[in-house]
Parts: sequence; C-alpha cells; structure tokens
Amino acid sequence: MRRVLVTGRGGQLATGLADALPALGFEPILVGQPEFEFDAPDSVAAAFADARPDAVVNCAAWTAVDAAEEQEASAFRANALGPAMVARLCEQAGIPLLHVSTDYVFDGRKGAPYVETDAPNPLGAYGRTKLAGEWAALAGNPRTIVLRTAWVFAPMGANFVRTMLRVGAERPELRVVADQRGSPTAAPDLADAIAAMLARLRETGWRDEYRGVTHATGAGFTTWHAFAEAIFAAAAPFGGPAPRVLPIATADYPTKAMRPADGRLDTGRLAAVFGVTLPPWQEGLARVMRALHGA
Repeated sequence: MRRVLVTGRGGQLATGLADALPALGFEPILVGQPEFEFDAPDSVAAAFADARPDAVVNCAAWTAVDAAEEQEASAFRANALGPAMVARLCEQAGIPLLHVSTDYVFDGRKGAPYVETDAPNPLGAYGRTKLAGEWAALAGNPRTIVLRTAWVFAPMGANFVRTMLRVGAERPELRVVADQRGSPTAAPDLADAIAAMLARLRETGWRDEYRGVTHATGAGFTTWHAFAEAIFAAAAPFGGPAPRVLPIATADYPTKAMRPADGRLDTGRLAAVFGVTLPPWQEGLARVMRALHGA
C-alpha cells in the first residue's frame, strides 16, 4: 500500500494528510473541486481511475451545519451519495476506504462518552446526512472504516480557533456557550492518526476487525467556553488577543440547527484495534497555535 487518494483537497484534514502521509511512506493524491465533484459522478470515477489508489480517505463533506437545515438535499448529495460512489469504486478495486464522520450522529443525551455501538439519533439535517453517509460507505465496501471525530480545528480554514482569534481581536468581551461538551481535535493530530491507521493496514493486511465505526478525537473533554479561554491563553505568548470570555447557555445563542449538548466520544476502540491514540486536545491546540504564528 502506497498511493492514498484523499478527497476534500483544501480542507483542514486533507491539508493535514498532505504532510502526515509522506512522513510514513505514503504518496498522497489530493483531489477536490472543481475536477472532483460529487454532483458530477463522472468526475469521481475519472479521478479514481487516474489516481489508481491503494486506499482512499474521504474527507470531502458538506460541513455547514446550520445551512444544511435549509439545504438538506445538497448536504445529502455530498454527505451520503458521495460516500456511496466512493465506496462502490473502492469495492470494485478491492481497497480499503476510511470515511470521516462526526459526533453529530448522536443526540448528546447519553450523559457519558459514546461508544461505537451506541444507537445514533441525530438532531438535525447535518447529522442525518452524515449518518446516511456512514451507512452508505459501510454498505458499499466491505473494507470500510468510518472514523467519527469532533470539533476539528487547524491553522487554516474556517474553525473555532481561528474564529475566536479574529473576533477576540475585534471585541473586548465575548459570550461563548458553556453547556455543550466535547473533544477539540487538531486536524494535524487526526491526520497523524489516520496515517498511523493506514500504516497498520499496510503492515498486517486487511482484517475483519478493522471494519466498522471507530471514534477518534483529541484526548480529554471540555466545553466551548473553556476551549475559548484555552485558545486565548495559548495565544498570549504570541501577543494574541485577551478578551473577557463570558459563559452563556445554548438557549442564549440560538442557531438554526440543534447541536448535541454532550457529544463526547469514547476512543478506546482506536487504541485497542489500531494501536493509535491522539494526544490531549491541549497539546493539539499548542501545535496549531505554533503553526498559526510560524513558530
């Protein structure tokens, strides 16, 4: 296994994989719009034929959570029909597919970290379409790994860390939701984990135990409010902004889409089956902050 097709070029995770995969001896082949487009199935098949991959990591997705409420059909094409196409092509080639999903397939009402066998119950269109994508990927290719993650951030792209730094530089005081819990996940750390998973597959060959859903997030849990405070603390040595961050309830910050109040994911299967762990989210934040400031 050497050639890895990575969809979603330009996104946070695909960009991380462009660095993480070569470090373990893989050749990443990144594809994205406009030449790779789920709304144009022929472009997907053509990109696949050109790449001749040994494995695929599907990072391409509709990630605009609130917009999905009004554009669910478009989100479904990207998050469900797209993975179905990719899975079918992988099945025909007899190669593994690693498909990236989300904690939003859960309703956040369990009161404890979710394990992979917990029943999904998405609260909104984004979660529904991502869950459909999980099913499509697993049904379309017997060598599929669905990797659920959460709260992804990176030195580039649209994410909570960059948003906080931007608005924190503009305002002396911010109000951030304090009653939603989860695990911030640095895209470079997640990319390293995916590369390590593929290295395990390369070493052992495909095993039936690999198939199915696996959770992968930064270690540890926090709230959006505490995460925001950690962001400004991590930015301080680089001369970053230092606004006052006030905790608020979800009800005080209404959005079109409902979010799970407690989307914590148990990552024990990732360690047990693949021998892979992600570092604490605080270390991921420090890594991304260094990258943001060229340190």
